[in-house]
Amino acid sequence: FEADLRRVFDGTPRHPLLVGLQPTVRRRALTPEPFLGLIAANRQDQRVRRYETYEELLAYCELSANPVGRLVLAITGTTSPERVRRSDAICTALQIVEHLQDVKEDLGRDRIYLPAEDMSRFHVTQADLAAPTGSASVRALVAFEAERAGSLLNEGTPLVGSVHGRLKLLLAGFVAGGRAALDAVAAAGHDVLPGPPKPTRARLMREVGAVLRRARREG
Repeated sequence: FEADLRRVFDGTPRHPLLVGLQPTVRRRALTPEPFLGLIAANRQDQRVRRYETYEELLAYCELSANPVGRLVLAITGTTSPERVRRSDAICTALQIVEHLQDVKEDLGRDRIYLPAEDMSRFHVTQADLAAPTGSASVRALVAFEAERAGSLLNEGTPLVGSVHGRLKLLLAGFVAGGRAALDAVAAAGHDVLPGPPKPTRARLMREVGAVLRRARREG
């Protein structure tokens, strides 16, 4: 698939999906790097099932999440170094939030996205993650990682106010979704083991409004 993807940029791809992608690539002058990053992330998921440090997890998010935001900016013609930096923060935050919601599901596939060094710091073992409900240590660990994700969302939020129109609404929805998910995790006492805490639609819409109001103030 990677070889066929490369033909999108310098030849004629064979896969129907990539054939359909080629006009957009040419019209928007997209580069191969974001697409190659997503493929690399899929490969990494096949061979890496644990992350020792937070920095290693961020490097994974650089492949698995950040390319999506960069493609959105490129397709809408709004790319700039500052916007890319803030987009990366948002995308990484959303990936971490998803990992927090899916701790039990990921463990069922023999994957742990909580950094091992943090698990050790909070005295959390793999057996603790397999329990029906989270112990005080597990909940403290999830709260710690959730705070990190929240800081990243705060770092990225000014991106919303730097764009206009439909893109502003789209990005506000992404940020609001992350904030609402973090609120749901907090409302569950940071116990994510019984099942993924999900925000209500009403909560999500309130967060969208709050993000847009902040964007107007900062704009």
